[in-house]
Amino acid sequence: MPERRTEAAGQQEPAFWYAIPHGYLQMDLNPPVERVTGLVRQMLGLPDEMRDRAEEVLRFYAGVVTSLNAHRVQACLLGFHPDDAGSIVFSVLTISTVPASESNAELVVASLAGTAADRPDEGMRPLVLPSGTGFLAERKRNVTAPGRPSEGSDAPPQGQVWQGTVALTGTGTSDIIMLQMVTSSVESADDYRNILLGVAHTVTFTDPSLPEAGSGDEPELGTAAASMRADFG
Repeated sequence: MPERRTEAAGQQEPAFWYAIPHGYLQMDLNPPVERVTGLVRQMLGLPDEMRDRAEEVLRFYAGVVTSLNAHRVQACLLGFHPDDAGSIVFSVLTISTVPASESNAELVVASLAGTAADRPDEGMRPLVLPSGTGFLAERKRNVTAPGRPSEGSDAPPQGQVWQGTVALTGTGTSDIIMLQMVTSSVESADDYRNILLGVAHTVTFTDPSLPEAGSGDEPELGTAAASMRADFG
């Protein structure tokens, strides 16, 4: 079903909706106190040999959630998909808001989209989305990989990831919506780009659960609301 972005505590964010793609699970960025307390209680009840590891995982989760909220991330989706070899490949899709400050968000995105049109060799291109103008930027990055340094070396292992970013906005909002996909499955970049663009095409600033004006109880055929309702119930 369409998913509305979560509202950060104490902040008045624009309301927008998007569809969660198949194979993705949404991380809870605002877990209730009772759930956190329950996790701590369960951790304390574990055997000594398991407690340290559980505490490390819980601290890591708390650190990730704190960092994502500090960067105005509204949603973090974890993707799990099988590859051709039968293994599972992972990806992370985040949806965040970036204030346009004193500038008009639509003008900022339109300007960046115009820049993207002049730089196709750098992995940038403009987009025409149902919500309005946007742009896509993508690149491959070398990052620190999980694991121990190789024998005889103090340097952490390195790996490569593919990163795709879509920026868009809508009428009546002063924020820019950023969708970013990251995966270490660089050879599957085309597939993940398609997923990212697919989500970007579902973003709407109109509640899809509400009927279109003058259309009765059902949204008008061909509208974003109708498409999202058909695909996601």
